[in-house]
Amino acid sequence: MNRLGILLSGRGTNFEAIAKNCASGALPAEIAVVISNVPEAKGLETARSMGLATSSLPSKGVERQDYDRQLASILRERRVDLVCLAGFMRLITHELLTEFPQKILNIHPSLLPAFPGLHAQRQALDYGVKVSGCTVHFVDEGLDSGPIIAQRAVEVLESDTEQTLSERILVQEHLLYSEAIREVLAGRITYRKRRVS
Repeated sequence: MNRLGILLSGRGTNFEAIAKNCASGALPAEIAVVISNVPEAKGLETARSMGLATSSLPSKGVERQDYDRQLASILRERRVDLVCLAGFMRLITHELLTEFPQKILNIHPSLLPAFPGLHAQRQALDYGVKVSGCTVHFVDEGLDSGPIIAQRAVEVLESDTEQTLSERILVQEHLLYSEAIREVLAGRITYRKRRVS
């Protein structure tokens, strides 16, 4: 059984969707550990309530490379095959990327490369786009800049607020992320340079 390591910083709704798909058998994997850099993250509390192994690894005041070495140590100890970022609000360094080459995924609430970083939905509304959505990508050392695995479009309505657009995109995130994880675990997705196949 493939083993997932989940990294989160907040409420972890994408983690919950992944966990439910693992539990139902829709995703052929198990969650080996849920790690947060924020000790009070709601996602950790949710993981504990599901009986999952958790680790609180505060990042405040820790050098990025040192932090990622500690992360890699926990993930190796838990025999993780694939690392999934689910609202993990830190850039990943070479230290972790070399431990898990082509094995770290992230999901972002925009059609990358448009609107990377924080408040992607607000950025989309401010720019006046007609279509937004979500993107699953391999993680590199940049900000939401890794090779794209899959995307799903969401129409932007005239009446949309940041909250309503976020809610509609989140529904698609929950579907798309597990689909992409399934494809990667099955060995059907790899990349060379930026070309995902």
